Amino acid sequence: MRCEVVAVGTELLLGQIVDTNSAWIGERLARAGVDCHFQTRVGDNIERIVVALQVALGRSDAVVVCGGLGPTPDDVTREALSVLLGVPLVRDDEVLARIRALFGGRGRAMASSNERQADVPVGATVIEQRRGTAPGLICPLGSAGGAGARPDGAGGSVIYAVPGVPREMTEMVERAVVPDLEARMGQRSAIVSRVLRVWGEAESALAERLAPRLAALDAAGNPTIAFLASGIEGIQVRITAKATTAEAAAAVLDAEEAELRSVLGEQVFGVDDQTMESAVAGLLGEHGLTLGLAESMTGGLIASRLTSVPGASTWFRGGVVSYAGEVKFDLLGVPPGPVVSEPAARAMAEGARRVLGADVGLAVTGVAGPGDHEGVPAGTVVVGVALAEASEASRLRLPGDRVTVTQLGAISALDVLRRRLLHQAGEASG
Repeated sequence: MRCEVVAVGTELLLGQIVDTNSAWIGERLARAGVDCHFQTRVGDNIERIVVALQVALGRSDAVVVCGGLGPTPDDVTREALSVLLGVPLVRDDEVLARIRALFGGRGRAMASSNERQADVPVGATVIEQRRGTAPGLICPLGSAGGAGARPDGAGGSVIYAVPGVPREMTEMVERAVVPDLEARMGQRSAIVSRVLRVWGEAESALAERLAPRLAALDAAGNPTIAFLASGIEGIQVRITAKATTAEAAAAVLDAEEAELRSVLGEQVFGVDDQTMESAVAGLLGEHGLTLGLAESMTGGLIASRLTSVPGASTWFRGGVVSYAGEVKFDLLGVPPGPVVSEPAARAMAEGARRVLGADVGLAVTGVAGPGDHEGVPAGTVVVGVALAEASEASRLRLPGDRVTVTQLGAISALDVLRRRLLHQAGEASG
């Protein structure tokens, strides 16, 4: 079963409203095992809506058209469906009575324009409205050669029209559209995705390393893998599997995740919505460690990320924003000399651990730019990590302007700490 989404509204094309409806519908269709290969946005124009629906019906078994069912003159989805199907609109007295009752229950008079919302194309089934005044529509199309039938000769196509107001749309799709699609499909299936979050490699390099696996999956067809660059949050590797049940699809995802982790190793820092800071929090909590922080270049950004994790008070002792050199020297015990250096980063981490009474110290110093500092070029970041056993420092070169370098520096420092904690756990178990 292939289902396309057509979102109606000139405001979507003008950027005045972001089309979150199509994204939600696409996700819900996937959970029902329905493939959604295309999503289209079209303005409030009868002719263009008809064209959009004709194109959609030419490549999909079903279409969910969202929006344009309101009472105002620019709400023309009903009229477009009438043209497409080649049938007249007929006013449904029962629908009109429900709309009147809705206004009466709110103690308001109904405008005459609301009567348009009771107009139904001949042959369509009304989806009762429960959260608004706009009823939805289920419009089955004729068999091969009939109005709106697919050019490949397949019959049984259907158009669902739902309101554009999100809370009205979601309720109607859940209650009526998905069950109807599932009934039309016959055999149920599920499409499930899982995202591996990766840090430390460019998207192109990552794709090259995974090329043999991608070739094998292309030949098999299921599951599939896609890459999504997420800026300062790294790369997302999305695995999508289709099976008869969600449980069976999850088993396919488990197997493929294991395959990918065997190649990517510790570059994978999280799954789905897990962030770098939550991954660090998990490791600290797992080993019963507390963290003290010293930030120079990042100016408190790392502390902000860490404290966004629920329960941070159990493992985060606090942070020192040692922006001035004197703070590094006097409070953290950094020896005189260059402050963007490995010795300075190690001393900052050791100082944070000591001053804040923590098991682990993390420090970051560097040059965000735009110019050099102490002869060190912009984009240079030095990260220090101090544990009871020893301290160490890593020098990084990061691209971008001042803001980008600062943000990349924050997540890079967290990644350095994450990897060190992973190594410590491995050393302990070994």
